[in-house]
Amino acid sequence: MSTTRKILLIGVAVWFGLIVLAIGVWGWSRNDNKEFLPQNEFKLDTWFSIGPLDFNKAALYLLLAALMTIGTMLYVANRMQARPNRVQTGVEFLYSLMRDNITGGNMDHGMARKWFPFIGTLFLFIWYSNLIGFIPLPTNTGEKVNIFGAQLPSFAIYAATANLSVPLVLALIVFIAFIVEGVRAKGPIGYLKSLIPPGIEGGAAIPLFILELASTFMRLISLSVRLFANMLAGHLIILFMAGGLAILLGIEALGVIILPIGIAIFLFEVGLVATLQAFIFATLSAIYLGGAVAESH
Repeated sequence: MSTTRKILLIGVAVWFGLIVLAIGVWGWSRNDNKEFLPQNEFKLDTWFSIGPLDFNKAALYLLLAALMTIGTMLYVANRMQARPNRVQTGVEFLYSLMRDNITGGNMDHGMARKWFPFIGTLFLFIWYSNLIGFIPLPTNTGEKVNIFGAQLPSFAIYAATANLSVPLVLALIVFIAFIVEGVRAKGPIGYLKSLIPPGIEGGAAIPLFILELASTFMRLISLSVRLFANMLAGHLIILFMAGGLAILLGIEALGVIILPIGIAIFLFEVGLVATLQAFIFATLSAIYLGGAVAESH
């Protein structure tokens, strides 16, 4: 038997042992939960205000993502060497992904050169926002921890992209950008005409024009809701599997059973979903911008 299989079997045996122990200690009786409300984990409490602006944990995560995005751009611009180290190799791979695959693969050369800084920044900002959302930070002001007499916020995970307003604003920027590019390239009338598929004339063009116009506005929804829904669902599943479901149902032993599932989902979200959603958002943005100026819209 291989070492990996032995470790796996030992882990499963320990897990079952902990389940039996937990049921023996706490039983399987259900207690009424009157305190834990899952929706409060996503509640935005105002920490302080600067004029009309309220600063909360969503603003903190956005600020951290913006600083990391700027830092990456500055590193790419100022720290390149002829003989790259491992960090530079990773940065160059990321740069090539944004330039050649996401931007260059969906636009002509002129458009790619023009819009690469925007698409690259968009990808990095969303990617960092998603990743930071899985790092526990002391942002839960609803639950305090007593440390040497000081009441400090407890640690929690939260993603700014799990708040619909953030993906919606980013999608609005992309939506306005590709509409402006299309009108600039073809003129207002020419852009509207490009919504009708080639070869369609007469009365059949009217319903198709309405459908194409509706589909253009649906891009705004598809961009924002896809990112928002995936990040919110991931955080909710982690919340429930990491103990929230056991608290909600009032069954203590259930927490031991579902905790490994919560850890597996957490690793899956960090390792794949966070990057995949940033890639999809940036790629679709590049496709929309490239399609706005194409001869066949």
